[in-house]
Amino acid sequence: MRALIDACAAPDFPARIALVLSNRPDAPGLEVARAAGLRAEAIDHRPFRGDRAAHEHAIDATLRAAGVELVCLAGYMRLLTPFLTGAWAGRMLNIHPSLLPAFPGLHTHERALQAGVKLHGCTVHLVTEIMDDGPILGQAAVPVHADDTPDRLAARVLEQEHRLYPAALRKVLTPDAVPQPDIGSLLFL
Repeated sequence: MRALIDACAAPDFPARIALVLSNRPDAPGLEVARAAGLRAEAIDHRPFRGDRAAHEHAIDATLRAAGVELVCLAGYMRLLTPFLTGAWAGRMLNIHPSLLPAFPGLHTHERALQAGVKLHGCTVHLVTEIMDDGPILGQAAVPVHADDTPDRLAARVLEQEHRLYPAALRKVLTPDAVPQPDIGSLLFL
């Protein structure tokens, strides 16, 4: 999220952030967004008592009311239902800390080390109903070192995530030379 905030602050970047939205009112990213002068809100999932559809309808209504045209997930750790993925099909991006299709889901760095891969990295992809399975928009790789720990590997991947996400977003936005859309960022920090 911070990398997107920084990228969108550049005058030549083809988008602006309309809203930072979280499902956790205590998410540190909300304060980061507010400190950057951005609108930041939370739609806490807990009062919905497991009714994921109702929670996602509230998210969708908030995104639309803010004029959001493209959603960038940044650390949002809840599985989305077909309602929200369908409502934003082709207009919702995610960044995942692996070279998809390898290691979808959680604990990617640990799993990469256990598998003995020589390269690991991150992927920006379009969000679909299937977790971490949408069309790939960009990837960045890092070498896996023999003495890597999950934390050291994660730190190198995170550096690439901060470069890749804004670059992939720019690539999505600029081919058609469309007017600058608003970006919504859903996050779980």
